[in-house]
Parts: sequence; C-alpha cells; structure tokens
Amino acid sequence: MNAADLPPFAASVPLALDGPPVLAFGAWFKNALCRAQDGVALMSDAVGDLDSPEACARMDALADALLASGPPAAAAHDLHPDFHSSRRAVELADRLGVPAIAVQHHHAHVAAVLAEHGHRGPALGLALDGVGLGTDGTAWGGELLRVEGASFERLGHLAPLPLAGGDRAAREPWRMAAAVLHRAGRADEIATRFAAQPAAPMLAQLLDRAALCPPTSSLGRVFDAAAGLLGLCPVMRVEAEAAIALERAAAEYLDRIGELPAEPAGWTMDGAGRLDLLPLLASLADEPDLARGAVRFHITLAAALDEWVARAVADTGLDVVALSGGCLHNRILSQRLAARLRARGLTVLEAQRLSPGDAGLALGQVWVALHHLNHGI
Repeated sequence: MNAADLPPFAASVPLALDGPPVLAFGAWFKNALCRAQDGVALMSDAVGDLDSPEACARMDALADALLASGPPAAAAHDLHPDFHSSRRAVELADRLGVPAIAVQHHHAHVAAVLAEHGHRGPALGLALDGVGLGTDGTAWGGELLRVEGASFERLGHLAPLPLAGGDRAAREPWRMAAAVLHRAGRADEIATRFAAQPAAPMLAQLLDRAALCPPTSSLGRVFDAAAGLLGLCPVMRVEAEAAIALERAAAEYLDRIGELPAEPAGWTMDGAGRLDLLPLLASLADEPDLARGAVRFHITLAAALDEWVARAVADTGLDVVALSGGCLHNRILSQRLAARLRARGLTVLEAQRLSPGDAGLALGQVWVALHHLNHGI
C-alpha cells in the first residue's frame, strides 16, 4: 500500500489477522472509513454525521482515495440498508463483483476493540450506545454479546423503553423520562411534571399505544431518561447534551462530597439475560438533589453492568470482556465499570487509539469481514 496515494488518516492499527484487502464504510453518525491491507488497518479522518449532501460527498471522496491503491476483496458496512455509507458499499461491491458484508452495529463495536487488542478468540462484549439497528429490526443500544470472529450471540440486553414520538424522543429527554413514569405505573404524573412541554398532556395516551412507540434497548436513551427525570435537560440543543449534563453534575458532586454506595435494589435481571434499570430510574423521579441523583445513577449503573457481565462469565466460562460504544466516553461509568470487572479477575479490553463510539466502527467492520473471508462464510 502506497501511503502517498492515501488521504490523511486518524490511526494505523496493526491487525493480528491476515487476509485480502477490505474497505469498510462505517455507519451514519461520526462516519469514518477503514481500509485493511497487508496486516494493517488505516482509519480515515472523520467525515462526521452523514446528514447533509456535503458530508456524503466527503465520504465518497475518501472512499475513492482509499480505492486508489487497488480494489478491495470485500466492502463492509452497517446492517442498516438506508445509510449513505451502506448504499455506497453495496454499489461498490456490485461494480467490482465482490461481497458486500453487512455487519451488525454492536457486533462491529465489540469487534473494533478486539481488533485493537489483537484478540482472536471468543470474548464477551458490552456495546453501550445511542442506537444501532438490531438483527430483529428494532433499535439496539444496551447489548451483552458473545463475539467470536464473524459471529456473535446476543446474550442479553437492557429492558426496552418506548420511544414516545419515535426519533423525536432521542432529542427530547423528557419523553424518555415520561416513558419511565409510564412503565412504573405513574403516567398520571407526566402532564404536571413536564407542564412546560406542549405535548405532555397527550403523551400518556401515546404511550398507551405501543405500536406508535417503538422500543429501544439503548443505554443512551437511559441516560436521557435519567437527565429528564432529574430536570437536568428536558430538550437537547446539541448531541449528547443530556448525558454530558448528567456526567458533569455527578462529577461536581463527587469532587465536593465523595462516593455514594450503589442502590442495591436499583435493577433486576431475568433468566433471558435482560437487565432492567427501571427501579433505579423510577427512584430518580423522587430525588430532590439532582447532583446526588446523578451520582447515584452512575454508581448504580456501573454495579448493575458489572453484575450482568458476571452472570455471563459464569454461564459461558469466558474471562475476556470488551467494553465498547459511545456511552463509554463517560469517564465515571467507564472507569468504575472497568475497575469492578478487573477486581473480579477478568481481562478488560477498552478502546485505546480509536474512539469507543461510531468513529471507530469501521475497524470492527473490517475485523468481522476478514473473518468472513478467511473462513469462507
């Protein structure tokens, strides 16, 4: 591969896996591309969200530059078929007569961390983010997976919350907070608690109609619900504003007062591997001190995820855990969760040179695609 022919790249990752050239197109948010060849993966500079013609044109130009050193043996992309990145990957594969390999979003998140560490065997993976299309057609984002190369198994997921108003709920945390109250049998509080929101009087009726409120297992939406219940951020003006406000409030409390114990009754787990955070979230609705509530949320969430992984370790015998997804940008959560897991004697793998979020996703797509090609799947 001639470096002079390539565009600027964000990182070069040695791969503990040989195989033919692969070009991966990333996803929709924080798009970046990756070309793997000769045992090295080159991540392109970030394109950004593919929400404008200009961003899509930048992605196309990067793809063309990465193709200058030769055609790939496969094009990898997100499972969602409507992303510009996915369509471009399929078009390229059709033109070259090579496979287009769709990689489930959270499989790719975990695979990106495994690729960074050169881990080739099976591993457990937590993929914690805002949204990614699941194999069942629903919105995933709080996933406990068993990953081995080109395959993965969904061992568990967060108990779904309804998206009241669909995608609008991802921009208005008060709607996620209302969904928690509805699930907790407290729908009569929605209109008064969120009186400043014009849609609040009708939201309980909307939540009664499940067909109009698609479910999501997203941890990102759980963060939004917590911020909405504490009154920190009813409506977001910028991406991740609610989660950032929640982390900031918790950090200030920790600096001022110190640790709080986890809420011991803050979650439940069922035999199907579903982790339900409703008890924790419902308790935030009655918390008078928003900063204390923010700390309690983080500490209890880390404890719940730790217990969830521990159960999977007992069931599978695996002792390697990859932590991935955009929610791991939250340092309070990532540091406490990793420390708890390591205290159990587990090997914890985290993103190092790349982002744990979507900006590093294409590396995971490359890793999965190489396993497909090497094993003829």
